[in-house]
Amino acid sequence: MFWKENRIQFLAFIFSVGVLVAGKSIFFPPSKEQTHTFTFSEEVPLAQWQASVAMPIQSLPETQQNPDLLARKHYRYVKNDLSLDIEMRYLQNFYYADIGAYIQRNLGIKSSTLMRQQKGVGYYGLGIDKQKAYLSSCINPRGGSTFTHAQFRENRIFQDISLNRVIPILLGKEALLDKRCLWVYLSIPLEKSSPEEAYQTLEKAWFSWYQWWQPRFPKL
Repeated sequence: MFWKENRIQFLAFIFSVGVLVAGKSIFFPPSKEQTHTFTFSEEVPLAQWQASVAMPIQSLPETQQNPDLLARKHYRYVKNDLSLDIEMRYLQNFYYADIGAYIQRNLGIKSSTLMRQQKGVGYYGLGIDKQKAYLSSCINPRGGSTFTHAQFRENRIFQDISLNRVIPILLGKEALLDKRCLWVYLSIPLEKSSPEEAYQTLEKAWFSWYQWWQPRFPKL
């Protein structure tokens, strides 16, 4: 009902902002492409877990394969002899933000993924690969976490396009759609636990991790 009553006004607002941004781009083009810099924290607290080590992610040279990868970090935590690995990647121009496809392409994981939603957090995916349970999601600059492209696109339209961002957009300080993402990948060994028990462990860690990172999303 709310959408039907306000659809025309919302579309008119989007059109107006689009015209202003297009006019600014035509008459005042940017002198150079904006580059975002960010360094991951060496220490990130995680409730009920003890930090073990933070290190660079040891994998293929992703920056050569993906020029939109700006930074990455590997965190490890321990609790009752159980190790938890968390890989963080900071990405820009991530409009086609399908985390399931991204996992397959960048990590070689082809197993099916179970998607879930948590109020106050957002969407995330769970799966099993090589005797490890994993959880993955995209922390958005605005709005809840997302797992599919449709969820990310909806956040961009309904969260990025707002009156309080018109001036920064027109001044060229921010893009109309903020296509950045903190891609998170958590994993633990299955060992003696069932997949569902492992999922519950990952979910509890993820909810805490998200609450720490979302308000600390890299500033432009």
